[in-house]
Amino acid sequence: MTLRPSGMARSPSMRFLHFLTPFLAILTLQAEPRIWKSADSDATFEGELITQNDTEVTIRRTDGKEFTVAKTRLHPDDRAWIAAQAEPDLPPPGATFDTLRFGDDRDQVRAKLLKSRLVEPTVDATFLARIGLNGAFRTREKVGGLSCLLFFDWDGKGKLSEIILQTEDCGAGTYAGKLHETWQEMIALLTELHGEPLQGADYPKMADLGDGAFLGSHLWRLKSGGSALLGTSRDGEAYHAGIRFTAEEIEPVRTP
Repeated sequence: MTLRPSGMARSPSMRFLHFLTPFLAILTLQAEPRIWKSADSDATFEGELITQNDTEVTIRRTDGKEFTVAKTRLHPDDRAWIAAQAEPDLPPPGATFDTLRFGDDRDQVRAKLLKSRLVEPTVDATFLARIGLNGAFRTREKVGGLSCLLFFDWDGKGKLSEIILQTEDCGAGTYAGKLHETWQEMIALLTELHGEPLQGADYPKMADLGDGAFLGSHLWRLKSGGSALLGTSRDGEAYHAGIRFTAEEIEPVRTP
């Protein structure tokens, strides 16, 4: 059965998986709230670490409010715990893809992508403000021999709500071969990161792909919030395999 959302046996490439895992490891993590103390232990509050730099941390309280505080204002035990989280290649807790988080604005997304070791721009960075972000970045490593481009969607407040990782344009002649292999590698990669999918189906039939259609085959729930949907799509004579990371919690398709 094929999943049809609104909108959009082979082992994974070990080189790609080795490259990608440090950046996507946080897809399997769920930021856990903890009790924080002030430097003198007079005040405590509960919240989760969002980001940190050399001098400050950003924390989200359990009421949803985020604030930034100097590390020196926190208890030594908290500072020691923070230091233990500062592994050099890992993005912040709550990230969805690389260091991107649902809720980031366009400027934050652009800045993070330009600093990324996972993706690279397809155009000179000076043109990004003019042409936008969609299709302007691709993965440095290939999946199944294909590069993947990044596309984005935003909510009514201009905040990031979807990240789409989509292969470069492929002709109809690759659908049963190279594109199928990439789809299989994407399944293996997402299963490595998230466990078995909530729902899985056979490789979508090319004949079922109308122009502009996306046919989902596999669905995962992200522990950081939202869903990951894998499938294939068609745009005119171009065919793609892709992963849609969305803040929406997509429900599995139920059958009688």
